[in-house]
Amino acid sequence: MVDPVGPSASLSSTAGPNLDGSPDPVAQPEAEPAAASLVFGDRVELARAYAADLVARGEELGLIGPQELPRLWSRHIINCGVIAPLLRPGVVGDIGSGAGLPGIVLAIARPDVDFVLIEPMERRIAWLNEQKQNLALTNVTVVRERAQEYPKGQLDQLTARAVSAFSKLIPMAAPLVRSGGELVLMKGASAAAEIAAAEKAIRKYKLTDVQVMELGADLGVETTRVIRARVP
Repeated sequence: MVDPVGPSASLSSTAGPNLDGSPDPVAQPEAEPAAASLVFGDRVELARAYAADLVARGEELGLIGPQELPRLWSRHIINCGVIAPLLRPGVVGDIGSGAGLPGIVLAIARPDVDFVLIEPMERRIAWLNEQKQNLALTNVTVVRERAQEYPKGQLDQLTARAVSAFSKLIPMAAPLVRSGGELVLMKGASAAAEIAAAEKAIRKYKLTDVQVMELGADLGVETTRVIRARVP
């Protein structure tokens, strides 16, 4: 995204003292916005449990930084949840799943879709497995691998958030998707520019129907931008 969460899906940020040497005040978690019920419907309680666990343990585990707590719902959880309608029943991969954004969020929102969360870091794998168990997400499989190591052509769709520029994501992501499948990649305000910069990779991997979609503006939260592309 000019990634709203920076270069890592873990959402980590560095907190330090103020200019006068005093410590930063403790950030207060964001109150649940009304949009949460619209995005998650009758599964909003699961989203609340996930958010509460991130608030309670996310910073300690290095999954989120304290600066993310005041915008945890609007900039992260709902930001991910709004792409749920773009997914279809089948197998959806999430590479670099990190704290579970978007993989865990989407698994909550779409129980009719099977998700494979691909993450190389052991401590994040432990977190993802805990969320799978605690939230009873029977539609989630957690795999400790780098994207480059995952078997090719196994996924119907693939998503990623704050992993890399589109030009670098294409060689990692496109080979994992079946013929006729789709990339649904979360991006920031630079999404259109990333497509232009990825022209060579788009041609090499023969992607079609490459477009930017903007979601969530009607919910009163930060707009989610997605690059969609068809894998031939």
